[in-house]
Amino acid sequence: MDEELEVIIDESAIGQKVQEMADRISQDYAGRDLLMVCILKGAAFFTADLARRITVPAEIEFVSTSSYRDGTAPGALTQGKDIVRDIQGRDVLLVDGIVDSGRTLATLVERYVKRGPASLRTAVLLDKPLRRTAPVRIDYRGFTVPDRFVVGYGMDKAQKYRNLPYIAAVVP
Repeated sequence: MDEELEVIIDESAIGQKVQEMADRISQDYAGRDLLMVCILKGAAFFTADLARRITVPAEIEFVSTSSYRDGTAPGALTQGKDIVRDIQGRDVLLVDGIVDSGRTLATLVERYVKRGPASLRTAVLLDKPLRRTAPVRIDYRGFTVPDRFVVGYGMDKAQKYRNLPYIAAVVP
């Protein structure tokens, strides 16, 4: 590894929190038509684990958007792959690994609301509220984290560390 990392949320705590979130989501969406939209790449691990624990039938779509590229500070938001499925009348759950500035989530919520879903909620594993520059509503929140650059469980630094089973802060 290139950097020194400090584990701030271990694998066990992540598993427990994902289960708690899945239980709430399963209860809230009982009998409904759930479409999970995973924000790539950071939310891939979280979405997969969450989907496996949700007890209601769910479909999964993927959207690719980013503001980080290879650095540790957000830049301009770039859109890659968008969902092509019609979401009108669907219950949509937008899943992200981390929210710091909030710009990515706010942009996607605004875009998808215009498509007429029955409901649109958000599930986020990590919330970094001290970095918020755009207002976002987080319906299902895993952990609140300090204003440090974090990696692991899908989050990266220059595309490295996504595969770590825990969340770690990069030591400056």
